[in-house]
Amino acid sequence: MRVAIACQGGGSHTAFTAGVLRRLLREDRDDIEIVALSGTSGGAVCAYLAWHGLSGPEGRPAKAVDLLDRFWAANAASAPWDAALNGWLVAMNRLEGAVVLPSVSPYLYPAWAQERFRSALETLVPPGSTPEGGPLLLVGAVDVRSGEFKAFSSARGEISADAVLASAAIPNLFRAVHVGPAAYWDGLFSQNPPVRELPDAAPDTIWVIRINPSARAEEPTTMPAILDRRNELSGNLSLAQELAFIEKVNEFVRKGWLKGSKYREIAVETITLDRDLDTASKLDRRPQFIADLIAYGEAKAEAFLIACFSRTGR
Repeated sequence: MRVAIACQGGGSHTAFTAGVLRRLLREDRDDIEIVALSGTSGGAVCAYLAWHGLSGPEGRPAKAVDLLDRFWAANAASAPWDAALNGWLVAMNRLEGAVVLPSVSPYLYPAWAQERFRSALETLVPPGSTPEGGPLLLVGAVDVRSGEFKAFSSARGEISADAVLASAAIPNLFRAVHVGPAAYWDGLFSQNPPVRELPDAAPDTIWVIRINPSARAEEPTTMPAILDRRNELSGNLSLAQELAFIEKVNEFVRKGWLKGSKYREIAVETITLDRDLDTASKLDRRPQFIADLIAYGEAKAEAFLIACFSRTGR
């Protein structure tokens, strides 16, 4: 079974994605081949590290898992000063909607957080060490000036730390990232995550790791709850469009309209972070919070694999 994995973005919530990938990568079976990965924002980070670990002559699942573990350990707010800063940022974001807070452009203060992010990536994947071969990788971003959606592709030699930084450049926190002549913002505004190019890798199935829940049991009535739900819906809009494209292709294949083309029917499965977490917690880097999400991702992936193999008889 040829598998493509699409990783939705969501800041610290994508520690769940790291947990899912840890479990999926441990599934050492001859009948499963990961042929493509895609991601946006935090999902792009996870997809990028997993792809790098799987690619090249030394590529193997254990290396991918090690890179994911090391990144999330480095990203956690473990030092006392970092823990204090993390607590302040999360608290300020939770006040949004309850009180009027001043807005400050990220161009008015040093880009130290963005450079720390770059340093963490380049420590794990040194510049110039992009491997050849391996799965297809797609990283989503949007061109700030033209509004063009961009999926950086390993097939076109476009993958770098800059591409990942561009995908994670949340505009109210980070400056736009320049790649060539273009300036890019977070891919949450475009493809979250990129899906429509995944059929180029000829997968049998696409496994989507979804961070933003599609449904909520309760109607949001407070401003923080309304803003949280608005964020979830906007984050899911592009994913719904991407999956609708796959379903339309599937429909055309079933009707026999694409005979002789590269397209074939592709199953889509979803692994969802279905905890009730607010938007502010996407900035939360407490070590225990991250560890809990990783463990939860592993448990959800375990249940997914059991259900998946039961249905297919594998």
